[in-house]
Amino acid sequence: MQKIWSIYLSGEIHTDWRERIMQAAQSAGLPMTFHSPVTNHEASDAAGDVLGQAEAGFWRDHQSSKVNCIRTRTQIQGCDVAVIRFGSQYKQWNAAFDAGFCAALGKPYITLHDADIIHPLKEVDASAMGWAQTPEQVVEVLRYVTGTPDAAGCVAAGTST
Repeated sequence: MQKIWSIYLSGEIHTDWRERIMQAAQSAGLPMTFHSPVTNHEASDAAGDVLGQAEAGFWRDHQSSKVNCIRTRTQIQGCDVAVIRFGSQYKQWNAAFDAGFCAALGKPYITLHDADIIHPLKEVDASAMGWAQTPEQVVEVLRYVTGTPDAAGCVAAGTST
């Protein structure tokens, strides 16, 4: 039976990078499922509201971050590979935290970001198993590590099935 890889998609929520990875992986026939944090900003901010009205913004954020953390920790602990996206427009502190959590657990992760933010991410990239600049590069890495042949039947450069 073929292994179904669990891929956790963390980070930037303002572009379609997740959809591009999932669609390309499906088109390539990669054996994987995808998971991610809640990507609706308002829903994420309100995750803890069910526990009661917080007196101040700090406590609302604190309460919601703990509820969100149940999902994040569980999905990172259960994934085979994480992809952590850093966009150029916003600082994704949560994504950096996820990368650190992956590193602490020994979970392999791939960073996805543009070249113009290499310097601020040098420590995050140093623990990553790869740095990609496009979702398509991520999919090619996932294809390779899962041993899924490409359109020409190659599993890795110079080999065929």
